Amino acid sequence: MTIIESAPDLPDTAPGRDAEDLRPDHQFSRNGTQLRVRVHALDDNTDGGHLLVFGEPGEKPLVRVHSRCLYGDALGSDDCDCGPELALSMDLIQAEGGGVLVYLEQEGRGAGLLWKAIGYRTSEQLGIDTFDSYERLGLDPDIRRYEHVAKALLDLGIHQARLLTNNPEKVRALSEAGVAVEVIPLAIQLRTERGRRYLEAKVRRRKHMIPRDFAPWAPHYTAPTEVAAAPGESGRPRRWRRFRFGGRG
Repeated sequence: MTIIESAPDLPDTAPGRDAEDLRPDHQFSRNGTQLRVRVHALDDNTDGGHLLVFGEPGEKPLVRVHSRCLYGDALGSDDCDCGPELALSMDLIQAEGGGVLVYLEQEGRGAGLLWKAIGYRTSEQLGIDTFDSYERLGLDPDIRRYEHVAKALLDLGIHQARLLTNNPEKVRALSEAGVAVEVIPLAIQLRTERGRRYLEAKVRRRKHMIPRDFAPWAPHYTAPTEVAAAPGESGRPRRWRRFRFGGRG
């Protein structure tokens, strides 16, 4: 079972509480906006986390699949796009009045916080990106998985999604598992040189589809037939097609 619906066993100190009392469903407030949120645990030993359903997502909801990043999400780091992507995704979900946030315990692209910190240090010492740093440390640059996320979405009756992402691996995993995906890219600007180099490394090493200032690709842009420009290896513009997977929408 992918989704854990029930609450933990009742402690002896909470007599009289029944299943209805323990539903993980409550009002959520952010930036002056209120939405109802339902929380589901994802049962996976290595890529687990939680799935948060905000408001009434609808037939084809906005979905953000997000890997935990303490530096970006909680500490406001300018060196990665994790925090800004999470914030922008929540802005869009709240503006629409519903959506899904899948928050996975995948710190450091699955390596964990300590290896992530060591990878940063290696990058500083050798002047290389963190993907190269992980390889020099004997680590896989990215061990994250997303197939269980697709199963969880399907278990909740979500067969189509507008996926808030620049990561083609997330698109591939969900679409191959049966979720029809329309990509909604996230345009993020980082203020540090390290952050900008990291975005370039994502494009170069993991084929991320990073929106650019000169591209027509933006978070609110939904026309599936349009294309967006990103610089190619030669410095000339390269065309990224906007993806719609799965054949259901």
